[in-house]
Amino acid sequence: MGKRSVGSRRAPPPAAPLMSPRGFHSCCPGRSAMAQYRLTATSTSCVQAILLPKPPSSREHRYFSHFYIISVLWNGFLLWCLSQSLFLGAPFPSWLHGLLRILGAAQFQGGELALSAFLVLVFLWLHSIRRLFECLYVSVFSNVMIHVVQYCFGLVYYVLVGLTVLSQVPMDGRNAYVTGKNVLMQARWFHILGMMMFIWSSAHQYKCHVILGNLRKNKAGVVIHCNHRIPFGDWFEYVSSPNYLAELMIYVSMAVTFGFHNFTWWLVVTNVFFSQALSAFLSHQFYKSKFVSYPKHRKAFLPFLF
Repeated sequence: MGKRSVGSRRAPPPAAPLMSPRGFHSCCPGRSAMAQYRLTATSTSCVQAILLPKPPSSREHRYFSHFYIISVLWNGFLLWCLSQSLFLGAPFPSWLHGLLRILGAAQFQGGELALSAFLVLVFLWLHSIRRLFECLYVSVFSNVMIHVVQYCFGLVYYVLVGLTVLSQVPMDGRNAYVTGKNVLMQARWFHILGMMMFIWSSAHQYKCHVILGNLRKNKAGVVIHCNHRIPFGDWFEYVSSPNYLAELMIYVSMAVTFGFHNFTWWLVVTNVFFSQALSAFLSHQFYKSKFVSYPKHRKAFLPFLF
């Protein structure tokens, strides 16, 4: 990726940082704005940055990997339980079945719903694995703090979102209800479309995170600073936070996989939309205030619109 001048800078106005359960991404200016007020940089090295005393109720951004560790383990377990029930006829554990009943698991309804829920849970699990890999090997985190309440909320979120998917499976007692002899025979065109959208969105999100991480590394891949630079390439040519846009598209792909008509999942998508849009707006404002030469044609979140 070719280097470009970042232009002259001026100090950004104070702004409160924002966190959302699906928006914990690295190198995000919108969430790192307060770092400009909590760090006194003595050089371009992250090691030489002097932090103000950390409050006991805070966690660093690098703890974001905890969310994806929980998601990989928990949603992997849910996926294993669902696979056992769909393909081997094994019942769900009684305690898990009780949780699903509380969340409103349906009895004997839906034709393609069992396969849809299986695919969405696979997507969610694969998404968590990729994000965990990015946190460990791709992203370069700023020394910015999140409150312990936000940290706990992020952990709970990934537990609940997996249960939400599993609660969409039609139940026959403690077993998943499948019409026909083979669940794979339920495959429909929207399953294929949802899968293609998921792969496409995930590929772009990964590429955007690589671009952000490379802004803080040299050509050998060694981290040399924690400063913010203007990213270029891929969806960054259209919006300031394409990683958030890709996150939304990933959740939309899951809604498509559910057959477009799953009201519960569209509520999840709506929550993701507003949280990511607000975070992208703060990132956009940060970029514009920090870099005088910031591209004027870029939007915050939605290309050509917002």
